[in-house]
Formats: sequence, C-alpha cells, structure tokens
Amino acid sequence: MSLLELRQISKTYGTGPNEVHAVADIDLEVDRGSLIAVMGPSGSGKSTLLTIAGSLEEPTSGEVFIDGESLQEMSHNGKARLRRRTVGYVFQEFNLLAGLTAVENVSLPLELDGVSAKKSRLAGMAVLEQLNLADRATRYPDELSGGERQRVAIARAVIGGRHLLLADEPSGALDQANGEAVMRMLLSACKTGVAAVVVTHDAQLASWADRVVFLRDGRIVDQTVPPPSAESLLQTGPQS
Repeated sequence: MSLLELRQISKTYGTGPNEVHAVADIDLEVDRGSLIAVMGPSGSGKSTLLTIAGSLEEPTSGEVFIDGESLQEMSHNGKARLRRRTVGYVFQEFNLLAGLTAVENVSLPLELDGVSAKKSRLAGMAVLEQLNLADRATRYPDELSGGERQRVAIARAVIGGRHLLLADEPSGALDQANGEAVMRMLLSACKTGVAAVVVTHDAQLASWADRVVFLRDGRIVDQTVPPPSAESLLQTGPQS
C-alpha cells in the first residue's frame, strides 16, 4: 500500500472569469521508502499539490489518503494530530517562530505531542548536529542566515520519526554542500521506510530522487526515473 495517494485531485480558486485551476485531475502514489521530486515552471501547481498532500489545504475535488486513511474523513483535530506525528513539512518561507531558539523550534512538534521538554531538546539537538547546526542551537531565527533558517526548518520537519516528509524548495537558500547534506538526510529517512516528496527547480537535487514528476498548467505531463547527471535530466524532461 502506498503511504501517500492522491486520487483525481483538483484545486480551483475564484469563480467565473476569475477561475484559476491550480491543479487538475492529479493522480499520484508515493510508496514507503521512496523519494519523489516534483518539477515544473513557476505557477504549474507544485506548491499547491504539496499543501493538499500535507492536509494544509482542501482540494476542490478528489481525495487524499495517508497510510490508507482518507483525509476527507478526518476531523480538524485529527488532521492536526496527523501533522504532528506523521507529516513533516518544509515551507518555502521557513515559518519559524521568532520567539523560540533554533532547538526550541525544532523540538516544538514533540513537545506539542506530549514529549517532555528534556527529551524533546535532546532529540532536537541530535537533528541539528546532523545538519551542522549544533553551534546555532540557542540562536533565534533573526540571528540566523537564510541558509541556517532553512536547515532549522528541515530539522523540525524530520524530527520525531514522521512517515511522510513534504519539502517545498528545501535547497533554495543553501549552498551545494549544505544542499547535499539535506538530501542525504532525506535519503537516510527514506531508507527507514519514510516517503518524501520534494518540490524543486533544482535539477541537481531532483537527480537524487527515485522518480521525477513534471507538472505543467496544474497537470502531470511526464514522470521519469532521473538519469545519472543533472545535465541529462534537463535534456530528457520538460524545462523548469
């Protein structure tokens, strides 16, 4: 059984002449242990697809299943619990809490789920160490660089043994070395059975994925297994 399944997902904004179809008739399955990259031009529906998959936004039509359970049938509290325990989400804007330190931001999902502050902080420090951020643990978001904030957001998404990771441009503010560190963390999680979906414009990052899905005008227009090099990927798929 797929960990994430989207069935005929569509999202429409506005009505009449102002109607915009952000995504249309999307079918997508993501198995445990797999890393999927989603590529496409700006405005092709990539971010909308991710927010719907993570229960942050309701589709206009269609149904989302996570671990065999329909989001359509979940209560508001059930979806909130799902996001705390099962789904890790990395936002483009990071969405860190300004009044919390880096380690407090990272450990917050565990604390909200009833884990003691001490255990949560230890787990948070362990993840920050993997992303070379241990020395920034007590800094507040406005004391961190854009790349450091990005890595803190990623650490918050992967903490706690979540089964589904959704990342919107996770390497956007990172240099090559830190971008690769993030991908190694995602791949390591996938080896334990986690499913990951990464939205990206970066062909080099996409080349790490098991499968690349191309969107255009809100529809899936192609899916492929990435070739060995980023240059080959750019030659075989629709351009972003």
